[in-house]
Amino acid sequence: MSADQLSRVFAALADPTRREIVSTLALGDATLVELSEPHDMSVQAVSKHLRVLEDAGLVTRSRDAQRRPAHLEAEVFDLMTKWIERYRREAEQRYQRLDALLKETKPKRGAKR
Repeated sequence: MSADQLSRVFAALADPTRREIVSTLALGDATLVELSEPHDMSVQAVSKHLRVLEDAGLVTRSRDAQRRPAHLEAEVFDLMTKWIERYRREAEQRYQRLDALLKETKPKRGAKR
């Protein structure tokens, strides 16, 4: 995943409405009208949110007769998870080194300074 695509993905997920759409699509494919129902906004507004998710590669849309269901592309989340996990591991290693250093410098009980 390129840095630009990763930026688009995180930017797309920064909006709470788009995160709700992703949550809905995690349960299964849905049409624009179905995605619009729980939101207090027009179908056109939800369509714009869906387009941002599509541009980020999180969602694809297909044609099924008269329906155009949106589908969540879970592979993108796997790539995001790997990117996040890399930095989580590095942070964990820093904390472990800090813990070891603090244990070495901690005064013993009963020892005078």
